[in-house]
Amino acid sequence: MGHENITEFILLGLFSNEDMKATCFALFSLCYLAILSGNLLILLTIKGSHLSEQPMYFFLSYLSFMDICFTSTVAPKLIMDLLAKQKTISYNSCIAQMFYAHFFGATEIFIFVAMAYDRYAAICRPLHYMVIMSRQVCYVLVMASIIRAFIHSILHVLIIIKLPFCGPSQIDHYFCDIFPLLKLACTDTSLLVTAIITTTGVLSILTFVALVISYIIILSTLRTRSSKGRRKALSTCGLHITVVFMFFLPLIFTYVPTADSVSDDKVFALFYTMIAPMFNPLIYTLRNTDMKNAMKKVWCRDKLFEGK
Repeated sequence: MGHENITEFILLGLFSNEDMKATCFALFSLCYLAILSGNLLILLTIKGSHLSEQPMYFFLSYLSFMDICFTSTVAPKLIMDLLAKQKTISYNSCIAQMFYAHFFGATEIFIFVAMAYDRYAAICRPLHYMVIMSRQVCYVLVMASIIRAFIHSILHVLIIIKLPFCGPSQIDHYFCDIFPLLKLACTDTSLLVTAIITTTGVLSILTFVALVISYIIILSTLRTRSSKGRRKALSTCGLHITVVFMFFLPLIFTYVPTADSVSDDKVFALFYTMIAPMFNPLIYTLRNTDMKNAMKKVWCRDKLFEGK
């Protein structure tokens, strides 16, 4: 096979400044802990309360689960490599990391679309909302997201495993991604780079534009609502729009322009692999009355049971 000459790669990491690595190890460890605890808190709160019956929180629970999985494919290796002398990763582990990162990341993208559709149905079609967003429809949307993400990810894997890797073996990134790997292939990959930019990049742009347009349509319909209903809808949509911008803008900058600005790509990738998943729980809880009330009921109830 094409990869027989290389059995492992060397990850160059986020930066080469040795003095910063111990500080960043502590910082990223705290960030990863915050991501796990924050998203688990949302997941368990929704599962343990009446919010699980509502489609919006049904999707939010899956989004939190995907955040945990997505970050867990990247963060542990990033954190360990900050103190490691040998930052190697085997060929098979590298391919697996790329697959899972794209799989969980793409699933998140499609869940964002499902959440936008849910808000459209809730605000623009309130009388038919429970029919449009029945539990069966919610499961179908989640399964469709997973299947589409799997197809997207497996195509990336099929592209990479067909390429020869005979050296060098240094990946200028902190995890295995498609563009840094294409740069190491012992063949001309310019057509593949263009194809990925026009598929993954354009898909990200079109999805982002579709989400923005859908929220503009939703917000434009709020003029006919009461002030109380308008404030609640604005608050909910504002949360969704904030999360969408935090996730999509760095993603677009990574996959759209060129594959040459790897140093910038590493910084942008940090936003959608670490920063956005860390802030999502804060965004969805601090400004969400339903979530705050559910958390009080679930966790205070558990404390009462423990005290009896």
